[in-house]
Amino acid sequence: MPAYLEALETEIRTAHFPSEPDTLYLGGGTPSLIEIDRLDTLLSALPARDWREATIEASPGTVTEERVHAWKELGINRASLGVQSFIPREVAATGRKHTPETVATEMALLARVGIDDVNIDLLAGLAHQTPAGWQESLDWIAKLSPSHVSVYMLDVDDDSRLGRELQSGGSRFGAASVPSDDQITEFYTTAIEMLKQHALRQYEISNFARAGQESIHNRKYWRMEPYIGFGADAHSFDGRRRWGNVASVKEYLDRSQRGESVRKMTETLDERRIAEDRFITGLRQIAGFDAPPSEMVLFQEPLRRLIERGWLRRENGNRLSLTPEGLLFSNEAYAEFLAAK
Repeated sequence: MPAYLEALETEIRTAHFPSEPDTLYLGGGTPSLIEIDRLDTLLSALPARDWREATIEASPGTVTEERVHAWKELGINRASLGVQSFIPREVAATGRKHTPETVATEMALLARVGIDDVNIDLLAGLAHQTPAGWQESLDWIAKLSPSHVSVYMLDVDDDSRLGRELQSGGSRFGAASVPSDDQITEFYTTAIEMLKQHALRQYEISNFARAGQESIHNRKYWRMEPYIGFGADAHSFDGRRRWGNVASVKEYLDRSQRGESVRKMTETLDERRIAEDRFITGLRQIAGFDAPPSEMVLFQEPLRRLIERGWLRRENGNRLSLTPEGLLFSNEAYAEFLAAK
């Protein structure tokens, strides 16, 4: 960790900031474990400390009174707890050890110190997950009343042991007890209805918030506003170019220690790619987005197909948004724009 934080600080201090950032997001891994003095040094490398929103991700069980007071002093005003589930057996399948009581205690601590803007992550599709267990996790959300909730559906890929096992049809790592796609979809739709009843309004495919407490930082991604990322596998966007760092921590450290760039790729987007990205990110938002007239013409055929299929609605001229059914098939909807030529 010391070597990684040193490389991270070097990357930040040598970066070009076109303007002072007004939001901060400390994510990936478990940044809540960073020693306070080291975190202070790291944040001091940034060109500004007066953030509208500053979020730190934390795994339940790592939130202590000393850390929370220090985070508050450093300007952090929002926390995102990687709960994933409130059911012990499901939690164990993720390699974590927290209990519902752990989460409740840490949320109370955060609020007492003045960090009462808290997100809770839930994951639909965990090994051993059942309808009864999913409902119990949602009941805990209602009981704890966070300001923000993120609900993600299991993403099967070959970057994880579980993903590789599912793809090969194996049974290790709990793969045999992962819910079906239909069951995961049912969990998701149940969450939408239940969270709505508790004033947590869905404003993005995976995100729900009380009025006025939507994530300022995350909305930048969906509105294609500039952002800059640091660390292994971090990505950035300046409105025209996208670039990303090497994914391997080892390679990131090796390059940094040799004084080399940690950047893996840089891509300058042409007008078509910008249009594709605008539609894909814009349609993640429940309210949708206003499409430029030229892009409405560019994508007239996929737009027609999606509207006829009942996945897309068009209102007030060029205002586009996915329908409730379209949200369930969002990846298929996005593919229409990537396939259009």
